[in-house]
Amino acid sequence: MKILVGVKRVVDYAVKVRVQKSTIDLNSVKMSLNPFCEIAVEEAVRFKEAKHAEEVVAVSIGPKQCTETLRTALAMGCDRGIHILTDQRTDYMQLQPYAIAQLFQKVVEKEQSDLVLLGKQGIDSDCGQTGPMLAGFLGWPQVTFAANIARTDGGIEVERETDEGTETIQIPELPAVVTCDLRLNEPRYATLPNIMKAKKKPVETMNIEDFEVDLEPHNEVLEVMEPPPRKEGIMVQDVDELLDKLRNEANAIP
Repeated sequence: MKILVGVKRVVDYAVKVRVQKSTIDLNSVKMSLNPFCEIAVEEAVRFKEAKHAEEVVAVSIGPKQCTETLRTALAMGCDRGIHILTDQRTDYMQLQPYAIAQLFQKVVEKEQSDLVLLGKQGIDSDCGQTGPMLAGFLGWPQVTFAANIARTDGGIEVERETDEGTETIQIPELPAVVTCDLRLNEPRYATLPNIMKAKKKPVETMNIEDFEVDLEPHNEVLEVMEPPPRKEGIMVQDVDELLDKLRNEANAIP
């Protein structure tokens, strides 16, 4: 079985973003591997370690700096990387999920992958659309928000997060697309020897224009604004005063 895993380069989760000219300023901002993609990489590597997969291929779309993100995935255990090179932003301002899913479709068909693992969403755009769209383009079964993935005879069994709890979905036969949620696993830290080994693993670079995909965005972002500053809190003397304010000022309780 060959697993293809998506790897997205995003603003680091600990960074306080800056809004300039109705967009997020990316100049001199720390970038890192999208946390949900990191979970997908970890799950793919675990499948390989359990002898359920022969090869794990990491794919990233973006500028030349995406090579660093791919090297992180390779250091975690992926076998090789594919970099689709473009200077367009992938945080929904320019490249959007519809085009990204079509690019992934071309790679999946070329690689003849059996299982595609993606993060459930990117923390920059929070769309959560690439996985379902990719499954639609491929005509493959899909499971989103995976909390557990188990190999079965010829297929997989996936426990997925829902608003009410979890549910179990069985896919009797691969191929399939799965998007990964937080509870699926805890990603490993790449060790120094594996970081050094990752520098020698192959990364194939492909120009986005060679895919002949319509990259025009279907939606236009009109404005990006910072949330209003948080109001200063107040101190209460006792529980009675707290209940009074919740009841009469906040209307939070009857």
